[in-house]
Amino acid sequence: MNLFNLRRTPPSLDQLAMAPSAATVVDSLSSDCLMPSVPRPQPVFVRGQGSWLWDSDDRTYLDFTQAGAANSLGHSPSVLVNALTAQAQSLINPGSGFYNRGMLKLAARLCRSTGSDQAYLLGSGSEACEAAIKLARKWGQLHRGGAAGIITASQACHGRGFAALSASAGNATGNRFEPRLPGFSQVPFNDLPALHAAVDAQTVAIMLEPIQGEAGVVPATEHYLKGVERLCRELGILLIFDEVQTGIGRCGTLLAEQLYGVRADIIALGKGLGGGVPLAALLARGKACCFEHGELDGTHHGNALMTSAGLAVLDCLQEQGFLQQVRSNGQYLGQGLVRLASRHAQGQVRGQGLLWGMTLADASAEAVVKAALQEGLLLNAAQPDCLRFTPALTVSKGNIDEMLLRLARAFARVRTAQLQCRKGVAV
Repeated sequence: MNLFNLRRTPPSLDQLAMAPSAATVVDSLSSDCLMPSVPRPQPVFVRGQGSWLWDSDDRTYLDFTQAGAANSLGHSPSVLVNALTAQAQSLINPGSGFYNRGMLKLAARLCRSTGSDQAYLLGSGSEACEAAIKLARKWGQLHRGGAAGIITASQACHGRGFAALSASAGNATGNRFEPRLPGFSQVPFNDLPALHAAVDAQTVAIMLEPIQGEAGVVPATEHYLKGVERLCRELGILLIFDEVQTGIGRCGTLLAEQLYGVRADIIALGKGLGGGVPLAALLARGKACCFEHGELDGTHHGNALMTSAGLAVLDCLQEQGFLQQVRSNGQYLGQGLVRLASRHAQGQVRGQGLLWGMTLADASAEAVVKAALQEGLLLNAAQPDCLRFTPALTVSKGNIDEMLLRLARAFARVRTAQLQCRKGVAV
């Protein structure tokens, strides 16, 4: 049920595309004192439950972004709230220089669940990607004559840390002017011949996202990933998977690599691992396990509060039938998006599990996102011509149906605004 007043005058295309002012007054507070980072719309959110959010005016929104896929179990799930409450009452952070039970239990649980040998716990996916690069280069010093070159894919986005940014494509982070480290090269995604041609004696690893999220939800083909794995094995170099967005059940399996039947040497996890709490992990297997004492550290790495969230998330994901439900609802969402795209003359729909992208007929993604907000629907524009859908892994088919209805109305709003704009130009 749409709780918004749908009889409001449809906005113009300029209004839909207009970026919010940094000084917008919301909830009796001004954003003047907040450093500019990303443009934010007006609502100030005060509470959430499952797939829903409420703002300070008590208006309701259906959330199909879930903090960029970080809220794997939705907003404020009781299992996470209870775990964090109980842990906060006993121990929050004894310091990364000491063991705590959550750190030991989560590392062991991740290794056992993923067939990994070692795990290190961090605060963000960017940190995990940074650590993965550092680990690969340490291995190169030990076993490949100091080789340090890392090949990544065009349009890749591995985070905003210094090394992770250098591993990302030039336009993936939105800032072309940030400095970059040497030793990284990009080749077209899903192009095995280009990858073969790029490898040389200085290559230590190939680093890929199984599904490129920021590029517009572009999946690797099975032929490609299996070919990459085979190439790494033949040449004796490392395979790194950035599963910050695709891991922890997002694609209907614990790791996306399981969909493809391949196995990486190093994996970066983040986002959904903490269920909304800052938590990430670096996983290493076999020969890639070569860090020594003092080579990784961080004030909040593996703290007890964060790891209690990770354990709660894994408890849910590993309940019988949970991931099967993710796959079932993911298929339902994908089919609904295909029908909607066809009805509104939009483009291709692609994805896995509960990670989907829809290409649009034009570069109107931001306008659609703003129109959807007026319909009480939160969406993300992965690219100027692509919408991305990352609902909670606990999303219901009823939530999906409601999202499709609201998105259809958002498309209609944008279409109306476009027609009005054309009429104005014609006059």
